[in-house]
Amino acid sequence: MSFLIAWRLWLLLAVGALAGGWVASLRQRRRDIIRFTNVDLLDVVAPHRPDWRRHVPPVLFLVALAALVLGFARPVRATQVPDERATIVLAIDTSLSMEADDVRPNRVEVAQAAALDFVDELPEEINLGLVTFNGVATVPVAPTDDRSVTRTALEDLTLGESTAIGEAIFTALDVIEAAPGSGEGETAPGRIVLMSDGETTVGRPDADAAAAAADAGVPVFTIAFGTEDGMIVTPDGLEQPVPVMPEPLQDIADETGGQAYEAGSLPQLSDVYSDIGTVIGFRDVDRDISGWFVGLGLVLAAAAGATSLVWNQRLP
Repeated sequence: MSFLIAWRLWLLLAVGALAGGWVASLRQRRRDIIRFTNVDLLDVVAPHRPDWRRHVPPVLFLVALAALVLGFARPVRATQVPDERATIVLAIDTSLSMEADDVRPNRVEVAQAAALDFVDELPEEINLGLVTFNGVATVPVAPTDDRSVTRTALEDLTLGESTAIGEAIFTALDVIEAAPGSGEGETAPGRIVLMSDGETTVGRPDADAAAAAADAGVPVFTIAFGTEDGMIVTPDGLEQPVPVMPEPLQDIADETGGQAYEAGSLPQLSDVYSDIGTVIGFRDVDRDISGWFVGLGLVLAAAAGATSLVWNQRLP
């Protein structure tokens, strides 16, 4: 919590001075009683000595003043809210290695299921685009808040030869630059979520793409999906190992300020998407919470008045 008009907190010194004056008056009253040496006569004049209840109204009143001063200083609390200008590009590997069934029923179907869950959980205010890549990168869905278009595209993924991770990142950067909310030389906040099971085999190098993303201020969150036991059957009927390659994706995330994940199953992949969804597409805003302190102060002031009238027959 912070205060927009912090100098007003100096008024708490006045509240402290009132509290000090009240305590001093209590001590003075106690000294006056001690000087009154005729105890028997004191019992006749004031048979009912004040108890602890007489302290409650002034204490409540002082705390009420302190709460009102805090409210007067305009306290604010940082809160995460969806950034309505934010754009997330989901880049999914559609190379032939995604046919590997080391993840049941196979990598691509599990990726589709998890990506659909991610789409459903993403706040509606955030624009979402889709890039698919094998030997080339394509844009089935430009950034939009219409989730139905993205769902349809995810259900119709088509696999192809080779893997062009670098091209996918460059394409995603172009998509973000042209996304809604960009204009007048300013690009809307963007993030890339890239999922792949391999390493670049064609196109521009990963390092060049990562450098471009870092220069654009676009973090890339990578997911290495699959296991070391991945295997596909080639068109001529031979088995070909396609183990997951997490190291290149880790390098991309490190270079761009994103995060790298590894997922070898549907539950793990769903957890990764859930984790990513909590850190992208949001911004911190200061929420004014002065109303809470003002309300508390008014309630305490009313309580001080009520208890004083009930117990002392006068206002504090």
